[in-house]
Amino acid sequence: MTSTNPASASHPAPAGHAALSPRKLLWAASWGPAKAAPPALRWAANVVAVAGAVFVLLSALIHLKIYGNYEHISIIGPLFLIQGIVGILLALALGVFRRLGLILAGAAFCIATAAGLLLSVNFGLFGFKDSLLVPYAKSSLIEEFVGGAVLLIAAALVLASRPWRRLPTGDAGRA
Repeated sequence: MTSTNPASASHPAPAGHAALSPRKLLWAASWGPAKAAPPALRWAANVVAVAGAVFVLLSALIHLKIYGNYEHISIIGPLFLIQGIVGILLALALGVFRRLGLILAGAAFCIATAAGLLLSVNFGLFGFKDSLLVPYAKSSLIEEFVGGAVLLIAAALVLASRPWRRLPTGDAGRA
């Protein structure tokens, strides 16, 4: 006698809902404002994404500028240098390509950088406690939180164009 355990049986996605696959996630990350149907939405998404890229670049440049003050601090110093280099590369990629994956990565980058400063100020981070009174700390926090918010707005504008309606032709019948 055979019995099927309902908990172990694989359940297909409900009708109207596609199952997530790595291929579909990569496809979703490549969504951009270039094909947004209303021109005003396309224009707004592009402008806001480029503005977000500027905030990422500002954050990177601040970290490179003050790297000399932190280079002697273990872990924190190299992180300032890495943040500056990665921020410049991310800002350039965002400004050129403006894809959803890059927009979300930029937002996460800005918010995580600001959160790292707040953690360092309030609790210490990697054995180092920072202060909001050091040069560029407050402006950095403002730029990073505003940059994260701007990029989240850009992501919402890209999603407002409902890019999932344009399924790739090869995936139309796949789950």
